[in-house]
Amino acid sequence: MLATREAQSEQADHVARSEALARRLEALIARHDVQCVGFYWPVAGEFDARDALARWLAAEPTRTAALPVVVEAHAPMAFHAWHASAPMKTGRYRIPVPAEERVVVPELLLIPCVGFDAERYRLGYGGGYYDRTLAQWPGARRPATIGIAFEAGRCGTLPREAHDMPLDAIVTESKVY
Repeated sequence: MLATREAQSEQADHVARSEALARRLEALIARHDVQCVGFYWPVAGEFDARDALARWLAAEPTRTAALPVVVEAHAPMAFHAWHASAPMKTGRYRIPVPAEERVVVPELLLIPCVGFDAERYRLGYGGGYYDRTLAQWPGARRPATIGIAFEAGRCGTLPREAHDMPLDAIVTESKVY
C-alpha cells in the first residue's frame, strides 16, 4: 500500500486527486465546531493538508493548528502549535516539527492512513504513536478523529489488536466514510 501511494504521488492526476481530497476535507472540518486541529507533516506520498489548514486558520484568527511531535520513542506524542509561516526544525525520524515548542491540545485530529477498511480502522506505519496518544489523551474529552487517505488505500478488513480504535471518519479524494 505504501509503495502504491508513493507511486501515485508521481502520476499526472495526483494534483487533481489532492484537490478533490482537500475540498472534501475542508467541508468535513467545517462540520466540527473546533478551535484547534491537529494534523501531520506529509511524508511518503501522503496528502499534504497544510494549504487546507492554512485556509482554515485564515478564516478565524482565534483558531490554532498543531503538528504532532514525538518527544520520546514509544510514548504518546505532544502537539505543538503551527501556522503557515512557522519556523520548523527537524524532529525525530527527520520529520519537521515547529521550532517553537508551544504545546496545545487539539479537539480534532487529522490522522494519516497508509490503508483503511470499511469499519474505519486504519493502517499506519506500525509505531503505535497515534494509538498511545489517543489512549492517554489529556483532558476529559477525546478529540474527533478523521483519517486522511487516498482511495487506493481502501482494503478489506484489516487485522486488529485490542488497543486499535476505529476513526470517526475517513476522507479520500472520492468519499467520506
